[in-house]
Amino acid sequence: QHGRPPRNQAPRAASRPVPPLLILHPSPQSVPPRFILASASPRREQLLLEAGLRFRIVPPQTDEIASRALTLRELTTGNAARKAIAIARQHPGDVVLGADTLVALDGVLIGKPPSMGAAFRILQRLSGRKHTVCTGVCLASQGARKTRHFHVLSQVLFRRLEPPEIRAYLARIDPLDKAGAYAAQGDGAEIIAQIRGSYTNVVGLPMGETLLALRHFGIRPARKSSSSSIPSSTPPTIS
Repeated sequence: QHGRPPRNQAPRAASRPVPPLLILHPSPQSVPPRFILASASPRREQLLLEAGLRFRIVPPQTDEIASRALTLRELTTGNAARKAIAIARQHPGDVVLGADTLVALDGVLIGKPPSMGAAFRILQRLSGRKHTVCTGVCLASQGARKTRHFHVLSQVLFRRLEPPEIRAYLARIDPLDKAGAYAAQGDGAEIIAQIRGSYTNVVGLPMGETLLALRHFGIRPARKSSSSSIPSSTPPTIS
């Protein structure tokens, strides 16, 4: 019985060869694309941050179109496309977002005021009246050979403002980088009576529509957005 082990000793298990270490490298298709905001607007940057998105900022050096022959939609989406495509060509592996916001009162386009005097006159015209805010958005990926663009309209009703109220408001903000010479966030509740439609569209970027469009490019928030991103002092909004 030389071939049998002792009764109190378990038989040895047969040794198995150790498989080689397998290292998986993600394919280019599985790596999420990088996201670029083609805008120097601090308001758009803040909206994207509050939504939980990770991105970098590359401001475009393109000139914006300003033509009375074009509609509000054509101008905003055209300018957004010029910004996004210009940066997408420089960064072909990334997804680029460009946007443009304009204000229209009775069909007359209102952009950014060239001076404080012009800002005062714009707010006088908007006082007690309803106007339209249009933001055009373009998403572009040179590598994926894909673009997506859309526009969103919101209606804004101003309170009746006296000249001293306008001067006091302008003293607290910088109106020269804002279409319509005002901002919906911050002290906006002092001049705005009501917003019909998207509040973030009036701020500068319609976030609901933007987040949906970004999914088509594989861009999703890294975390859930905070419900406190819209301050309690914002004007009443009607969907």
